[in-house]
Amino acid sequence: MSETYKPGAVDLTGEDIHWDQDVSYGQYLGLDKLLDCQTLRSDQHDEMMFIIIHQASELWMKLSIHELTGAMEQIRRDELGPAFKMISRIARIQEQLIQSWNILATMTPSDYLKFRDSLGQSSGFQSYQYRIIEFSLGNKNPGMVEVHKAHPEIYRQVRAALDTPSIYDLTLKLLYDRGFNVPTDKLSRDWSEPYVASAEVEQVWQQVYAMADKYWDLYELAEKLVDLEHRFQSWRFSHLKTVERVIGYRRGTGGTGGVSYLSKALELQFFPELWSVRTSL
Repeated sequence: MSETYKPGAVDLTGEDIHWDQDVSYGQYLGLDKLLDCQTLRSDQHDEMMFIIIHQASELWMKLSIHELTGAMEQIRRDELGPAFKMISRIARIQEQLIQSWNILATMTPSDYLKFRDSLGQSSGFQSYQYRIIEFSLGNKNPGMVEVHKAHPEIYRQVRAALDTPSIYDLTLKLLYDRGFNVPTDKLSRDWSEPYVASAEVEQVWQQVYAMADKYWDLYELAEKLVDLEHRFQSWRFSHLKTVERVIGYRRGTGGTGGVSYLSKALELQFFPELWSVRTSL
């Protein structure tokens, strides 16, 4: 080897380091507040990891909502290029959310049971950001907003996501505006109710897929939505298996059946015709 190993600190000679900053890294990121949010309710080692995993997930969900809101506005304007970038970014965020379950799965049942009572009745079921994402993707359920009634501003945000068109509703409106025969009952309805699959809508997607070269941007939008749902379901599955691994079939702290409740969610679809069209092509 021609180079000589030199132990010690990096040589800063010639570097123009800003030792005094008008805005420091910590100030810009608000680290004094962010790193002071991990309040343990027990003396158990694994509680720190449990809290940080869930807090980090909420930050990723905040970014997902930001990107999803932007993508929906671009679809509304029929400006699909920027929407594609935003949806692709959400897919990368979902990878981080899925990976978080792998970290949480390092906690054994006995580790968790040592501090589980400290959670009281708090539960991920109560995550209002998760509910906003779910409603924005189209999994509407009016009953799910009731858990947030005690918090007026949060309730308002969740209710707004429930009562406005989902990303799939906006996509169907775009198809209609482009001249496709989308049934009118899919364009004006009670947005707080779950979307019901339609044979006519499946036929519209058949046209898009059969002539992908002609309708390339709509075809790409469809595939990005499929990818979005695929990753969301992968997150749900990882959640289910992690819960099963750590607490088995105990009831959740928020009152749900735990694994039995999570398994029901795996049966739901956001964009049904984008899945059924694969069989009918």
